[in-house]
Amino acid sequence: MFGIHDFWLFLISGLLLNIAPGPDSAYVVGRGVQMGWRGGVAAALGISTGCLTHVLAAALGLSALLVASVTAFTVVKWLGAAYLCYVGLTMLLSRAPRPDVTAPQETIAVSLARVFWQGALTNMLNPKVAMFFLAFLPQFVDADAPHKPLAFLTLGLIFVFNGMLWCLAIGIAAARAAVRVRSSSGAIAWINRGLGALFIYLGVRIAFSQAK
Repeated sequence: MFGIHDFWLFLISGLLLNIAPGPDSAYVVGRGVQMGWRGGVAAALGISTGCLTHVLAAALGLSALLVASVTAFTVVKWLGAAYLCYVGLTMLLSRAPRPDVTAPQETIAVSLARVFWQGALTNMLNPKVAMFFLAFLPQFVDADAPHKPLAFLTLGLIFVFNGMLWCLAIGIAAARAAVRVRSSSGAIAWINRGLGALFIYLGVRIAFSQAK
């Protein structure tokens, strides 16, 4: 279909890549522990949305232009690095809020929206994600396939969907395992610091990445 070959090899290798521990998994687990299953779900959906934009870009050929253009790659790289470092510093300097059962629901909604967009922008502004999809997906598409964009889109959607299911699972599992942790303001503060350090690490890594 659409010139796709070795589909089962793609599916297995994609699943292994999705379940491999990495920054995305750490972010989902951290938010699940910090905010409960809603935080884990918001983080998982945000990360999946960020990956989806790169899949669509790869299908349309925009990712190829990003990788081919040194200027475009550099601009996106520094925007992503600056955003991640900003988020990381904000979390490192933030104070854990005291539990308040009377807090309005609007505050929770805003927090979940922020978690979602942090996860999404982490991937959207990472040119390495674009390079990954351009390097991985073509391995399973025939060179003379008549519908390469559709093949890229199909494979990318499957990869992102499987990754979303995995992130949802670990986010919910982390939330259920951390009920007691969330009742401790000190533990939440350390989780914030850990997530902040993760964001700063990602920002620095992106800043020193190079287009190949």
